[in-house]
Amino acid sequence: MIGTDRDRTESDGAPPDSVRVDAFLASPNFGARANGRRPDSVVLHYTGMPTADGALAWLCNPTSEVSCHYFVFEDGRTVQLVREADRAWHAGRGAWQGETDMNSASIGVEIANPGHDGGCPPFPEAQVDGVIALLRDILDRRAIPARRVIAHSDMAPERKRDPGEGFPWRRLHEAGVAHWVEPAPVEDDAPWRPASEGAAVRGLQAQLALYGYTVAQSGILDRQTTLCVAAFQRRFRPARVDGLPDASTRDTLARLVATGVRGKATPDA
Repeated sequence: MIGTDRDRTESDGAPPDSVRVDAFLASPNFGARANGRRPDSVVLHYTGMPTADGALAWLCNPTSEVSCHYFVFEDGRTVQLVREADRAWHAGRGAWQGETDMNSASIGVEIANPGHDGGCPPFPEAQVDGVIALLRDILDRRAIPARRVIAHSDMAPERKRDPGEGFPWRRLHEAGVAHWVEPAPVEDDAPWRPASEGAAVRGLQAQLALYGYTVAQSGILDRQTTLCVAAFQRRFRPARVDGLPDASTRDTLARLVATGVRGKATPDA
């Protein structure tokens, strides 16, 4: 069910859900969450467009059929486009921890940044501070664990790279709004290569799946697995993103899984 023009008119100027929001600029691109479910995750994106204003206009354009709940400018200003109670169209095809309708399960946050196609410029300090403040408010109000804040690339590794390896996940973790472990140093070891197979590969796949990635337990280092490994590296071991499970990647993944999976985590998660 798509939002109507009347819904949009009534939403403009309405009080936002978050106290961290500067304005409510309603997008017509939304619907009802499946089975009236409440969001239990937050998905972070970059806009991947040359300008913030252009990206915001696109997210509010009915022909685009895309939207998000929140949009954070480079200077930290934040606007809301869709009510949290509604289903924004931000996640698309993909899955996380077995959930395939991530639009219904999550709140989407778009962060203005040109992304990989625009050279991956750094995220400004004011913008990161704005994202952290917004996430603190969302997680506190909705009792969402920090480990349920994920990257778009986590849930759709075959399609997406955002918010990218340059996004400061460590800072978010230090602020209590993301899950993280210190990555193991990258060494000149011999990583497993595509088509490698055996029990060790199956164990790696099991750990990726346990954390939340969608990967078959084939025991073969196939394309799906390397894409998931690349998404994991982009998020948790950004020093080298190549999809090859080297010792650093395997060690980092094992420690990450040990600190929090499937809704159970130690206090530092």
